[in-house]
Amino acid sequence: MPELPEVETVRLGLSGVFEGRLLVRVRTLRPNLRFPFPDGFADRLQGRRVERLRRRGKFLLIDMDNATTLIAHLGMSGRFRIFESKPPELERHDHVAFDIEGGASVRFNDPRRFGFMDLVDTGGLAHYGMLEKMGPEPLANDFNGPVLAARLKGRKTPIKAALLDQSVVAGLGNIYVAEALFRAGLSPKRMAATVQGGRAETLVHTIRDVLGEAIAAGGSSLRDHRQPSGELGYFQHSFAVYGREGEACPGCDCDVTRTGGVRRITQSGRSTFYCPRRQR
Repeated sequence: MPELPEVETVRLGLSGVFEGRLLVRVRTLRPNLRFPFPDGFADRLQGRRVERLRRRGKFLLIDMDNATTLIAHLGMSGRFRIFESKPPELERHDHVAFDIEGGASVRFNDPRRFGFMDLVDTGGLAHYGMLEKMGPEPLANDFNGPVLAARLKGRKTPIKAALLDQSVVAGLGNIYVAEALFRAGLSPKRMAATVQGGRAETLVHTIRDVLGEAIAAGGSSLRDHRQPSGELGYFQHSFAVYGREGEACPGCDCDVTRTGGVRRITQSGRSTFYCPRRQR
């Protein structure tokens, strides 16, 4: 599933096409994605002007000029594609089409249909079910060591599981948690409650660094993610541990044939990659 860097990359790619422009025509090409489209979805958007694009965790927020916000989630395989001039014929999994003032078109394509779109009054976004209990944005100025430490205090779960909990920190997923924990030198098996003081401060910095580098690289393209321009992300070429079971981690000076290199374990049904020598 796309994580914060992939969604932020999509937001950046779409903002120049959407922001400040009218939606001349909006079409839904099936009645539902993961959930049914809200009543009058296309009619409520058509003829409205997009004011700005935002992101909250892994959600895109598209604010319209009538105090309505379009919430979009990419699910497992959803992606937006931009066509600056006449678009090609619709593809099988094109489910929503936006024709935009100035001649551009944007299509939402989602083969597995785990994504969704909804319309909400902008003023009520804070109370929207999937956003209401979401934790702080890891790239926001008010996310720091004490904030993270307070959210981890008393948690008797592994730090990896805690960071995947969207009520602790918004937008993190399996890939970037693994990479941030490696840089912070913290084992994914360490109890979350023990990440306090300097450990929490270090982890905040590594989370910020990993996310920033991934956004600059256009995200990670492992299966479905592409930028709205169609380009692949390339942060996957910088992974230190994720998906690298049995390999040496960066700067490794140990005998991998003896240590086994990067290790993969299963936590809460998901693969975890880490270096047991460097992460404690």
